[in-house]
Amino acid sequence: MAALGGGRDRPPVRPDLSSLSGYHSAQVAVEVRLNTNESPLAPPAEWLEAYRRGLADIAFNRYPDREAKELRAAIAESHGVQPERIFCANGSNEVLQSLMLAYGGADRSVAVFEPTYTMHAHIARITGTGVVAGRRTDRFELDLDEVARVLGESRPVLTFLASPNNPTGRAESLETIEAVLALAPGLVVVDEAYGQFAPSSALEMVERSGPGSDRLAVVRTFSKTWSMAGVRLGYLVAHPEVVEACELVALPYHLDASKQLAGRLALRFTTEMETRVAMLKEERGRIAAGLDDLPVESWPSDANFILFRPTSKPAREVWSDLLAGSVLVRDCSEWPGLAGCLRVTVGLPVENDRFLAALSESLR
Repeated sequence: MAALGGGRDRPPVRPDLSSLSGYHSAQVAVEVRLNTNESPLAPPAEWLEAYRRGLADIAFNRYPDREAKELRAAIAESHGVQPERIFCANGSNEVLQSLMLAYGGADRSVAVFEPTYTMHAHIARITGTGVVAGRRTDRFELDLDEVARVLGESRPVLTFLASPNNPTGRAESLETIEAVLALAPGLVVVDEAYGQFAPSSALEMVERSGPGSDRLAVVRTFSKTWSMAGVRLGYLVAHPEVVEACELVALPYHLDASKQLAGRLALRFTTEMETRVAMLKEERGRIAAGLDDLPVESWPSDANFILFRPTSKPAREVWSDLLAGSVLVRDCSEWPGLAGCLRVTVGLPVENDRFLAALSESLR
């Protein structure tokens, strides 16, 4: 360890972080990038024009609205709830971090059911929160007996469900979420980063204020269907006390004025967003049909990606073959519970054609 002036040493990183590594996804120059579940389309030109006009009215020498009142009001109106039920942050990951800072910590735990979104457990560990992991079935579905066992033994403060589940693709039914809510001793956090692609949403349970809805928190993002991954804006819909808890741990003025503007303007283009979702769902079906004709195992998806496993060739070799053809997909082959799997994002029709052709060539 390098010594500083006066014979003092730099302090070591927290011992509980020493075994962790950051979140990584390959960022290489390719012609077809289908590895990070982004929208393949830029925001509408009208949005960009309105955004540029709005930027001219921002007083950049002043702090932004600390409570993001206008943005929260606009999101609340879109979901038919009160603004007091909305918390906004820098991407849905900061929403997740805020929940764990507020409710996690030493001698507390969160529950996840793997394979699932790796950041749920990762952020928990960063915040010094214990992680208890249950297993999904061989079809990557929730087993309510396993859920009951894990929640009964660990009594977690937060139970995470990704719906649709990343990277496996299936959404949880409202009946399943209600069953988990009945079993969970604390909050149930439903991460709906891909919620607009799914046939139903836990937001329906929040909006109708049904039994247990005060312990239900739904997380969404503007990154995917709103074509705003570069903006980094996410939000939470939950009971006002949960929102207040997240505000308690948020840094002052954490949401800048240009981000708040971008989100407010995006909500004016709901029709355009829904049209894009419909197109991507149609393309998702086309990719699924193409995979059915190849030597791969694949799983149904309610999101904008599909998980598949080559059966005639090692996944890493297939990934390399695709990369050589300038097509980048996500290599999940060494993730726990996902041996030999790859994940492809649904892109534009021409990009999906390139992917299917390159995959067919690799597996030929």
